[in-house]
Amino acid sequence: MRILNVVPSYLPATRYGGPIFAVHGLCRALAARGHHVEVFTTNVDGPNNSAVPLKIPVTLDGVHVRYFPSSVLRRLYWAPSLTHALRAELPGFTVVHLHSVFLWPTWAAARRARKVRTPYLISPRGMLVKKLIQMKSRFAKAAWIKLIEKENMESASAIHVTSAMEAEELQRFGWRLPRITIIPNGIDEFVVASGQKVSMDVKEIATEQPLVLFLGRISWKKGLDRLLNAFALTNLGKLAIVGPDDENLAPRLAQLACDLRITDRVRFLPRTVLGHDKSFLYRHAKVFVLASYSENFGNSVLEAMQHGIPVVVTSEVGASDIVRQSGGGFVVTRDLEPLGAAIRRLIEDASLGRVMGEAGQRHANAHYRWATVAGQMEKLYESLSP
Repeated sequence: MRILNVVPSYLPATRYGGPIFAVHGLCRALAARGHHVEVFTTNVDGPNNSAVPLKIPVTLDGVHVRYFPSSVLRRLYWAPSLTHALRAELPGFTVVHLHSVFLWPTWAAARRARKVRTPYLISPRGMLVKKLIQMKSRFAKAAWIKLIEKENMESASAIHVTSAMEAEELQRFGWRLPRITIIPNGIDEFVVASGQKVSMDVKEIATEQPLVLFLGRISWKKGLDRLLNAFALTNLGKLAIVGPDDENLAPRLAQLACDLRITDRVRFLPRTVLGHDKSFLYRHAKVFVLASYSENFGNSVLEAMQHGIPVVVTSEVGASDIVRQSGGGFVVTRDLEPLGAAIRRLIEDASLGRVMGEAGQRHANAHYRWATVAGQMEKLYESLSP
């Protein structure tokens, strides 16, 4: 099967978080199953351009990636040469998978796929949530939905979401959607290798025990103000907030910690943490917490479970269903008291934390390896082929 993926940015080893890691994990696993997998993307890397060859294939883990330049309208990832490539090559693919909304590459690819009658599916990747749209860029996105996104979604052969929560959010728009298929994100197998170097700042955080860990983008969407307020209700443990801070939110969170009088119990590491550094943090944490206001999935929840850490998530996290099914932690309401109580209980009761961590680890390894997830996606693709 020839599979074309269209994604605005594709830099799996950089500061970009969940969605790009998930797309690359899926593409890599499909390539390993014998499919020809290509990615069309842009060279946009935040305010800069990524140092990649342009318009020629680059092979990453068996995936053929082509980067196209975007010099103007970069917020929309406009890349005219990508249009030319779509026009010339899209008809040669079995299926087209679009991994974004509100951005030009998805619009261009959806239009071309409809014209040549190639089946396409869209993964909104958590970007179609009415409440979030109303809170941020409301008028611009409402216009885009009316003029572009509604047709893209309604004319797709299928919609892929990663959780039941994301499917429910889509239904709120009242569109006449094609079938919606829930296929979760996956996890890579991790290997603990002796002798691997770990960054000094990561080692310093890992010595703070018992350690409560948040690892992900430092963003308002992640509910970190909620987490700090809940953590202030406990009197045990140290909290580490780790991840890239593109929104420059860490100083405000540090001020909140000061106002809550927990500065001595909170550590910030506002940078991307990958590989052995990431695994080291997971292995030294006693509890992992994700208190997002809205989260279509939550890759870090699965990663924490895979490392045997009990997790605490709010009910707005898409992966909360997985936590419930596995018994790998607590799912709590958005209120501060239940969140703080769950954190405190897992710190105080090491035996309970160990039982939950082991249950989550078994469940994650049994059901959410990328090979398993890719098999589910493969069946969806096959059902769309004429």
